[in-house]
Amino acid sequence: MEKKTYITEEEQKKCREVADTFAELEDVDIVVVDVGRYGFVKLQYYTPPTGFENDFTFTNSKELFEDLWEEWLHTQIIALAKEMNITDIDYDDFFKQLPEEKQNELMGRKQIFAETAGIEID
Repeated sequence: MEKKTYITEEEQKKCREVADTFAELEDVDIVVVDVGRYGFVKLQYYTPPTGFENDFTFTNSKELFEDLWEEWLHTQIIALAKEMNITDIDYDDFFKQLPEEKQNELMGRKQIFAETAGIEID
């Protein structure tokens, strides 16, 4: 039986760069694992003894980047909401209520992450 590969070597290298760029997400229970010829798997919400609640497989570095970018942005919004003692938030509405300077600061990080990961964003 022939072993099938689901990710190219080039995409595997790019995905590794993306995963390394967003390594800080491990602090919020999001782990990206290289699963060889199958691509990369994002695991999130670890609870013992059952393990991770969600898993998502990626074979495209841009898709992985966009997904991890959204996760990173949401963690920042949650942290800001906690600082303001806001418990029930809608990410988009909360973001729009932030001062323009803070919005620009957060969105500017996307370009920094993209450069670090070697990803071109639109």
